[in-house]
Amino acid sequence: MAKLPVVPVPGGLRLQPVDAREVAARMVELALGAPAGLVPELAGPRVYGLDELVTGYLTAVGRRRLRLPVRLPGRAGRAYRNGDNLTRPGATLGVRTWEAFLAERLRQPAAEARGRAA
Repeated sequence: MAKLPVVPVPGGLRLQPVDAREVAARMVELALGAPAGLVPELAGPRVYGLDELVTGYLTAVGRRRLRLPVRLPGRAGRAYRNGDNLTRPGATLGVRTWEAFLAERLRQPAAEARGRAA
């Protein structure tokens, strides 16, 4: 969506992104461990508004885009605005933040390109 001249940003939408490597490690741990029954949820270490995620990405890639606030209608929109998609107390929190993800992910292609040019 960052390639569009205007980025739609649903207002009130909050997310708790978790690193895929942390999810994979947790799944391996649970699969190889003793039966555990219901285990705590796993989520990222911080809750972000979607506007924060978009701004962080655009800043990291050096792009400027107009943002168009939009409202998610209906039950789904209400659930997101209420934070029903976020973890509950007692959840296990990962450690890798959105900022760390962007720093690593956006640094990799440039490093790989330099390695091929050498």
